[in-house]
Amino acid sequence: MNPVLSVRGLEKKFGAVVAADALTLDIAAGQKISLIGANGAGKTTFVNMVTGYMKPDRGSIVLDGIDISRHSPRSVARLGISRSFQIPQLFVELTAAENLSVAISGVGTRMSLRAPAEADGRHDNAIELLERFGLGDLADRPISELAGGVRKLIDIAMALVRRPKLLLLDEPTSGVSAEDKFATMERVIHAVAPDAATLIFVEHDMEIVSRYADRVIAFYQGRILADGAPSEVLKDQAVRRYVTGGLQ
Repeated sequence: MNPVLSVRGLEKKFGAVVAADALTLDIAAGQKISLIGANGAGKTTFVNMVTGYMKPDRGSIVLDGIDISRHSPRSVARLGISRSFQIPQLFVELTAAENLSVAISGVGTRMSLRAPAEADGRHDNAIELLERFGLGDLADRPISELAGGVRKLIDIAMALVRRPKLLLLDEPTSGVSAEDKFATMERVIHAVAPDAATLIFVEHDMEIVSRYADRVIAFYQGRILADGAPSEVLKDQAVRRYVTGGLQ
């Protein structure tokens, strides 16, 4: 079976800093992959290149046989890759349901706050997505009144609007309290499951990584230091020295 995403020889430099050093990897459909690494290791650069927010200096990114290396973020999203952000990208003056309705109205058209938020069943679709995350009772609450962890979940819900083939999440549990982190990730996994999206998430919490990833890719200085099952990667001596030792 062909991989849903295939990366070959991906390189990116910022002056003398090498953010991506000949990255090569394949990602199979349905995998749950965690990207780990200390700050500056290259994880976010990789995510930004895959989602079109940054163009590689060299190399290719192929999604289901289509080279997307030079595509815009909007084009990448139309082809089947969505993402969430470490800092949620939401309209704080709108309600949770209105934010999702705006995102739904932008599928296939130019997103606009002027589009009627509840037209053509958009509101019902927004409620259905919120309910997947256990947030149906917050549909009419303004984003400005919601806690940071809830905003994260709504941002992820917006990324699911397009029913992507590949969903990338940037630190989905950062800013979430220790007692809520597992519940938050459970909601994410449950919400993604109906669409069987391939999931890649950047994460610093090794408890989350070991519990929810079936594959871990460890980055160090723009290179892939280790790639494999969580039980293997997290015990790797180089990973313990250069990655998890810096994440304690």
